[in-house]
Amino acid sequence: MTEVTEQPFRPREKLLERQKYFQNVHKHTYLKGPFDKITSVAIPVALAATSLFLIGRGIYNMSHGIGKKE
Repeated sequence: MTEVTEQPFRPREKLLERQKYFQNVHKHTYLKGPFDKITSVAIPVALAATSLFLIGRGIYNMSHGIGKKE
């Protein structure tokens, strides 16, 4: 019987090249990719800023009696 082998998704040389690159980058592990700063920094900062704004607006509205139902 002959064994059928599937072609690799990416050539082994390219894979080894990428592995060496990522192992030599002197950044945190979660910031090594090109778009990782967006997912690891920008999105959490935007969520925190939005929530702080909404909390502040709620406190302001409560202290001034804005938005109360009769």
